[in-house]
Amino acid sequence: MDPTFLGVDGWTFAALAVAPMLTNFLGVTLGAAGGLLLLAVMALVFPPAVLIPVHTVVQLGSVTTRTMMMWRWIMRGTLLPFLAGAVLGAAAGAQIFVALPTAALQGILGAFILVVAWLPRLARAGGQRRRFALMGFGATFLGVFVSATGTLLTPFVAAASPSRHNYAATFSALMFILHLSKLAAFGALGIAIGAYLPLMAAMIAFAAAGNWLGRHALDRMPERLFRIVLKTVLSVLALRLLWVAARNAGWI
Repeated sequence: MDPTFLGVDGWTFAALAVAPMLTNFLGVTLGAAGGLLLLAVMALVFPPAVLIPVHTVVQLGSVTTRTMMMWRWIMRGTLLPFLAGAVLGAAAGAQIFVALPTAALQGILGAFILVVAWLPRLARAGGQRRRFALMGFGATFLGVFVSATGTLLTPFVAAASPSRHNYAATFSALMFILHLSKLAAFGALGIAIGAYLPLMAAMIAFAAAGNWLGRHALDRMPERLFRIVLKTVLSVLALRLLWVAARNAGWI
């Protein structure tokens, strides 16, 4: 292997390729955080201009294999409303720059996730089609700028899902729609990431392995334990968002 292939040494290339296997395994078994963990790892190597598009492609490949593995558990009534919202969100996100300061956006998201995670009735308020259409718009619009917005969807999908398998399958299908919509937006903006194709292909292959391992671990996990772990992980991620928001705002 060329020691400076794609601007990184061979060990870094290998580490980036293997990372999605671990983050996907954790994402399936914990119910959240897989995409966010991978984004954090990739941010150590990639410049911001290519980080989000490359992360989007890898996550698209990842959720494609996961959706195929768990197709029979998808709650199909959520897909079309989410797709309609996602298309509008991607179109708006490609043209509009977020006016809110980063710290304010992080704080709002963190507080919102905490409230919805611990007050599940709010996550079931209103009709399901309307909820998922609004989620499609909001998560895709924000995803154009911050990429890992799956945590925003998690409490809503969890509240609507009768089992952990329904949750994992439906979440993957919705994230497939979200990432595909974002990728179309990036293509419309002329962002080129073709040079990273070998690395992205390797990362997607290892992501599929992580999905397979996580899928089988999920079968052995009790439903109650899954719900407790999911709520705990969501709370930790939301509190981290609030802490980062306070730090970026200069409060701490």
